[in-house]
Amino acid sequence: MIQSSSNHEPLIKLVDVHKRFDDLVVLDGIDLELKTGETTVVIGESGAGKSVILKHIVRLLKPDRGEVYYRSRRIDNLSDRALVSIRHRFGFLFQLSALFDSMTVADNVAFPIVEHSQKNKSEVADAVAEKLAMVGMDGFQHRWPADLSGGQKKRVALARAIAVDPELILYDEPTTGLDPPRADEINELILKLKHELGVTSVVVTHDMASAQKIADRIVMLYKGKFIFDGTAEAVMNTDDPRVRCFVEGRCSDEVLETLHGKQKA
Repeated sequence: MIQSSSNHEPLIKLVDVHKRFDDLVVLDGIDLELKTGETTVVIGESGAGKSVILKHIVRLLKPDRGEVYYRSRRIDNLSDRALVSIRHRFGFLFQLSALFDSMTVADNVAFPIVEHSQKNKSEVADAVAEKLAMVGMDGFQHRWPADLSGGQKKRVALARAIAVDPELILYDEPTTGLDPPRADEINELILKLKHELGVTSVVVTHDMASAQKIADRIVMLYKGKFIFDGTAEAVMNTDDPRVRCFVEGRCSDEVLETLHGKQKA
């Protein structure tokens, strides 16, 4: 079982979680504990089920078998109504930012504040400016998403994710589609929010440069199970060929055999 190194109560705990879609087994009895204030990076091949883990944490998906806990309270069996007060403790940065195109930058960031607080119009505007300033986007309040670059959209989406001061931020491929300098800006923001807000973070990524920079801990999902749990340094020095294949960007033996077989044919 993968566990945090702390004796304190984990913020999130997944116990023997199973999930399949038709005949495809995605999660095959995984266990995971997330320590408060820690950044956990989840790596693995495309389609391995990394984003499925995030969706179980926020209860966008229910496990076929197993349990999910938030601060010792089981949440996988709660009604949507009962989940409302818990979900606003989570921030989610979607892979494609998922900004509302019909709303300005300010309105996008304000949306969760209006939904989950009793702030008046002036207080909402102040909160929006504060969050945008944290991601270097104050002054863009009246812009439209269509007028922003990919990196700027990610920043605004991140401001929206932290709008109601969450305890946990879930990042789904936060650097996808960005050039290296813009990607590193997102890495720096992830580190900044960890230190300034004290948030717990779960980051799903294929970007090993990003993982190396931001991770307190890296776990690797492979064929429905975790096969690695350790530090960024340990993942680069592991002897497990499945992990090395991924972190070094090499084809798996299975893929190589298929390619060579086709060439011979």
